[in-house]
Amino acid sequence: MTASALQALIFDVDGTLADTESAHLAAFNHAFAELGLAWHWSEALYTELLEISGGKERIRHYWLQTQPDMRALDGQAMQDTINQLHELKTAHYEATVNAGGVVLRPGVLDLIHEALAQGLQLAIATTTSPVNIAALLRKAMGPDWRLNFTAIGDASTAPIKKPHPQVYLQMLQAMQLEASQCLALEDSGNGLQAATAAGIATILTPTHYTLHHDFAQALRVVPDLRQVNLDTLMQWHAQHLQAKKPLALKATR
Repeated sequence: MTASALQALIFDVDGTLADTESAHLAAFNHAFAELGLAWHWSEALYTELLEISGGKERIRHYWLQTQPDMRALDGQAMQDTINQLHELKTAHYEATVNAGGVVLRPGVLDLIHEALAQGLQLAIATTTSPVNIAALLRKAMGPDWRLNFTAIGDASTAPIKKPHPQVYLQMLQAMQLEASQCLALEDSGNGLQAATAAGIATILTPTHYTLHHDFAQALRVVPDLRQVNLDTLMQWHAQHLQAKKPLALKATR
């Protein structure tokens, strides 16, 4: 394998590995009700709120948008409530996943197995919590799911959320690879911006929550990973690198 060949795939989680957002939405609403709040997020509202990366950040944004007077509250009291809501939400989401309510998107597991068989490294670059990742992949891949991934970046390791490239830069460092040796797989505009800012070419598999996002910077946009295999990704990656090479100056006499 040459230095410039594709050597790693870096996966986002929510919306990319699995279409999780409906389960997350239900979990948020369950947490609001459990804490006695008169909040209920519709699918349309949640689609807008997904522009904000991170569950706690999403709650804070909504709270301040709908009740701006809350800014005058003690900041720690507000954060404590947000933390409690997020814990309740995470517990409900995990229960949903464990009950089989969330499955990997079509083609994901096949691509993972194919990449591992060909000796590629795999990584995860997400803004979600370690608990959410573990719940999803333990159910889908078994208790030893972590062994399939060289590196995992999540909300606990990358506090600056997408579209900032922090989590992708961390994964490149952990795998000791250059951006040109990797492909990112994402489903959203924020994810695409993060990967692109880290210099990583990106394949987009949108969900109905993200179809309206701007994917102009994507290497390719496909409905799901059934549409591609590793050979196809390697070809797209090679074409991308070739297109980036500066044109050689013709020798002049």
